[in-house]
Amino acid sequence: MNTVPPLWKELSDSADFVCYEHKMNANSLFIGYFKSLTEPEVLQWHILGCLSSNSDISFEDLYPLIPVPEKEISTEWDLIQDKIYRGYVAIQYGLQSHSCMLVNAAALKGRNVSIPETEFTVEGPKESFVESLDVNLNLIRKRVPYPELRIKELTTGSISKSRVAIVYIEGLTNEQYLHTCIQRIEDVQFDQITDTTLLQQMIEDNSNSIFPQTIGTERPDYVAWAVSSGQICVLKDGSPTAFFAPVNLWQFFITYEDYYLPWIIASILRLIRMFSVLFSVFASPLYVAVITYHGQSISPVFLPTIISSRINVPFPPIVEVLIMELVIELLREAGARLPTKIGQTIGIVGGIVLGTAAVEAALTSNFLLIIVALSALASFTTPIFRMSATIRILRFPFIFAAQLWGLLGIFICIIAMVAHLLRLTSLGMPYLVPFYPFRTSDLFDTVIRPPYSKFHHRYSFLRTRKPVRFDREKANTKKDIDE
Repeated sequence: MNTVPPLWKELSDSADFVCYEHKMNANSLFIGYFKSLTEPEVLQWHILGCLSSNSDISFEDLYPLIPVPEKEISTEWDLIQDKIYRGYVAIQYGLQSHSCMLVNAAALKGRNVSIPETEFTVEGPKESFVESLDVNLNLIRKRVPYPELRIKELTTGSISKSRVAIVYIEGLTNEQYLHTCIQRIEDVQFDQITDTTLLQQMIEDNSNSIFPQTIGTERPDYVAWAVSSGQICVLKDGSPTAFFAPVNLWQFFITYEDYYLPWIIASILRLIRMFSVLFSVFASPLYVAVITYHGQSISPVFLPTIISSRINVPFPPIVEVLIMELVIELLREAGARLPTKIGQTIGIVGGIVLGTAAVEAALTSNFLLIIVALSALASFTTPIFRMSATIRILRFPFIFAAQLWGLLGIFICIIAMVAHLLRLTSLGMPYLVPFYPFRTSDLFDTVIRPPYSKFHHRYSFLRTRKPVRFDREKANTKKDIDE
């Protein structure tokens, strides 16, 4: 390595940092960059080629001749260092100069846009976010070609220096929610921000709650819908997922595919999904409560079946249920951590073999096996993964309460959960809105997905500055075609 400018001494300790001297007239230009971060073709043809062909002009006249749009001149070492770490090439005039020309030559390496991995859909677009922030912003802008779409970029993490983009529509998004989101991201005190999921946990209103207060997604069309509705989207460079807020509880049980289906079919699927959530949470606790305390409430039709299935089981219902629930969770975690093909095999074969063996060994009843299996299947209907994990964990407090006090314990847990949800907020917005506080006008897209003729108003709880989407009367006017 040739002579290194004093400011670049600490960078030269890295093996992938390149610094060399380029003679220009009677003076020298010092060029520094990380070869692991720069694109060789841009460096060779656009930067070095321009320097070689224009060696007889001044440093100031060289700036407009470099055919790279993203370039600047700076004397601030912190900015210079940050740009070099992002793939920029620094050109310094002389050893003692504090002015550097910074030219973007960053290598754009990463995977191409592909289909969603966790939010697969039959209807609708098949594009998903990738790890490049610029590509993700392009996917959003293509879907929202609106002049008021704004992107505010921040930097978080004292070590990672992560680029974070906040996407919203100016003149539509509520400014209070926007300022709250920006302030919380700016106030994040952490050294390494590797993914948006870390930011989600750090800016949520109550980080001690198991209920998520932001919705993460890998689908650009879902983000476009959220932004046009008045919500705020946050993306991070290096993360293939975005999240948006504020949100309410009911949005976690809505999949964006509902908006691609006819409204009657989508509404029925929503009802099935919400019933599945209730079944997943309460099926096992009700089994424990009824078998332990409320045997008289069992119908005479089912009583012989339940007795015959439990006659050889040596454990009380609570132990029986915990064994099966833990087995299901073990299978689920094993299937998720193993490669796809092996994970599917483990899930199917393990479930069949262990379930059959548990019944034959009298460790559990076949009646409970059916309940737990249906409960596990029902938990998969929740479209948002973080809420699906919440539903899985939520069963266990109800199971223990059912063992202690029966149905009374289940009701106590329900009251405690509702009291917690009543206090929960998302960027300051109540979590249970529109049911609490009650908003009649916002009930149209919660349990039931209405036809698009009813979407003439945005949600009032988002307090958007443009609550009207379109003129309902004009939209409902049927125009005859002139013959």
